[in-house]
Amino acid sequence: MPTSPFDSVLQSLDTFPVLGEAYANDDYVPLDLCVNNPDLQAVNVSSSEDLETYIWNHIKTSKAKIAYGGYIEKRGIYNRSSHFNQQNKETERNIHLGIDLWIEVNTPIYTPLDAELHSFKDNFGFGNYGPTLILKHSIDALEFYTLYGHLSKSSLNEKRVGEKIEKGQQIATLGTAKVNGDYPPHLHFQVIKDIEDYIGDYPGVSNQKDLEFYKTNCPNPNLLLRLE
Repeated sequence: MPTSPFDSVLQSLDTFPVLGEAYANDDYVPLDLCVNNPDLQAVNVSSSEDLETYIWNHIKTSKAKIAYGGYIEKRGIYNRSSHFNQQNKETERNIHLGIDLWIEVNTPIYTPLDAELHSFKDNFGFGNYGPTLILKHSIDALEFYTLYGHLSKSSLNEKRVGEKIEKGQQIATLGTAKVNGDYPPHLHFQVIKDIEDYIGDYPGVSNQKDLEFYKTNCPNPNLLLRLE
C-alpha cells in the first residue's frame, strides 16, 4: 500500500484500534457506496433511514459487525446536500477522502496514537460532519493530523485544545443522525498531512479538480487502520 516515505512511516507505527480491541479484522466487511454500485439503484441514498437499513442488511448478511470503506470513492449520497452539490460539475464535491466505519450509535472511539487535541467543533448542518475532533500527532520529526467526524455532542464536552491524549484513550462516541449531519451512525476517519488554517474542520470530500492535491495531503487512512 505505501506509495511514499510518509506512507511507509504511517504503516510502520504501532497503532491502537480506533474502535477498540473488542473487534477483530474478521468483524469488518467492506462496503461499496460508489455511484456505480448497482445494488444502490434501488436505495434512496438521500434518506438516512433507508441508507442505514441497506448498510445493516449488508453487515448482517456478511455476518460482520462493522462495515468500512470509502477512500477516494465517488459517491452519490452527497447530491442531496448543498454543502457539497454545486451547479458547476467541476467543483461538485463527491469523492470521499477518509474511511468510514459504520457501526451502532454511541460506539466508543479511541486514538490510535499519542496525540494532542488540535481543535474541535460542532460542524452543524445537513450533510456536514456534526461534532468533530482533530488530533495532532508528533512522531520524531513527523507531524500529521487525524480527523474524527460524526460524533455525539457529548464528545465535545470538557475538551481543551492542547490537552495530551495517550494512545488507546477513549476520545469520543458516535452520534445519531439528528446531530451527525443526517447520516446513519458512523465514524469518518481521515489522515491529514497539512491542516492548513482549518480549526475543527477539514474537507472530507473533494471535487475532481482538486483531487490530486487531496490525495497527497490526505493519504489512505487504512495505513493506520490496517483493515486489509
